Amino acid sequence: MRNYSKLIGALAAVSALAAGNASAIDLSYNLHAGYTNQYIFRGIDLGNDLVEAGFDVSADVTESTNISAGVWYANFDTAPNIPELEANTNEIDFYAKVAQDLGFATASVGYIYYYNDNSNDLRDFIGGHLGDAQEISFGLSREFYGVNVSLTYYWDIVSDNDGYTELAVGKSWELNSCLTLNVGSALGYAQEEGHLSHWTTKVSLDYEFVENAKFSPFVAGTLDLSSGHFDDAITTSTAPHTKNEFVGGAMISVGF
Repeated sequence: MRNYSKLIGALAAVSALAAGNASAIDLSYNLHAGYTNQYIFRGIDLGNDLVEAGFDVSADVTESTNISAGVWYANFDTAPNIPELEANTNEIDFYAKVAQDLGFATASVGYIYYYNDNSNDLRDFIGGHLGDAQEISFGLSREFYGVNVSLTYYWDIVSDNDGYTELAVGKSWELNSCLTLNVGSALGYAQEEGHLSHWTTKVSLDYEFVENAKFSPFVAGTLDLSSGHFDDAITTSTAPHTKNEFVGGAMISVGF
């Protein structure tokens, strides 16, 4: 109950701040929802039948500074990987980020709060990978010849995720006025353990069926690069870990 109160209080504060500055700052909003047959998080298979929805808001407060925030809800089935639980899991993430254009690159600092309704039980099986957590991220990004490149470090400030760094590249091609092809790839590195964790590539097709609204089917593949290096807290053969996976799904989003 205490966690819910904190989350509701934080959301109310953000909403009040946005409302108070709406007249001074041009805000952009995005609503999105989707389904994926498996929930893959940083190369780790967390469960099946991921149903998600989210809301994001962003604003350029100066010509070189952007702030953004959002909330993401997910429901997924943990039973295939953790049969001891035999239950679906609800996850709510709150996040915010400040990005500054430095000329040679864009630097960002972000914050993520992960809330999970089965966090206590899940910690017993998978060492906190699905438990409540808070992260601070530090990133640099830049566009090279039409390719977006970013490097981001995630630091868990509540427990210990051993440090996670991700190098990501992405490019989009406008096929016509309604269709855009997107290809993105990410390489994960477990900082303190000193090994690569996964390589994930995603291909999506955005179909803008009406102005500012699009439907995006996608496929993604994850290659396990951990070479058997898993967290010592993961003790069961059914516990989620990095492994080779191929998933598919679709998203629908509306911007205004």
